[in-house]
Amino acid sequence: MSMSQGPQRTELLSWEDVDKLVDQMVPSIQAMGHFEAMVMITRGGVIPGGLLAEALDIQHILTAAVDFPATKVAGLMGWPQFLQFPDSDLLVSRKCLIIDDVWGSGRTSTSVKERVIASGGSAFTCVLHFNPYRSLFTKAKPDFFGAATDSYIVYPWEIDRRMRGIEMEPDPSPGLN
Repeated sequence: MSMSQGPQRTELLSWEDVDKLVDQMVPSIQAMGHFEAMVMITRGGVIPGGLLAEALDIQHILTAAVDFPATKVAGLMGWPQFLQFPDSDLLVSRKCLIIDDVWGSGRTSTSVKERVIASGGSAFTCVLHFNPYRSLFTKAKPDFFGAATDSYIVYPWEIDRRMRGIEMEPDPSPGLN
């Protein structure tokens, strides 16, 4: 697939929108049987991962942090740098659900999936949003996703949304903790 020039539009999600995406994905994930571990990709996968871990009753929660150093020579084909990754002992022989917020280029989810497999686990990827127009992989996509989109997605937990020039209307009803 070819890379688009950039997002055509921005989509602002509410917590209700996120809940709907999670609720929509749960039955198809459950149909694959019980997952023995979850690897949440920081930072984007932490909140969706927490929501899905609760909904799917996954107790074994792990995190992975991946960076793709930007260089002109490597471009989008640079090697991942794992800033944090679970020990192989925590993954071996476990069915793992890998969670991130969005699959854009696909590099992050794919890198984590391959490393889980190399550690002896089985791996399935899951994101709230899949952007097939930005993906670098023609034959790979997330195993589970809530929606396909070509939009730039702003999730309700992103604290820097005003810095992007996007105004959010204040929530008229205060949330309860």
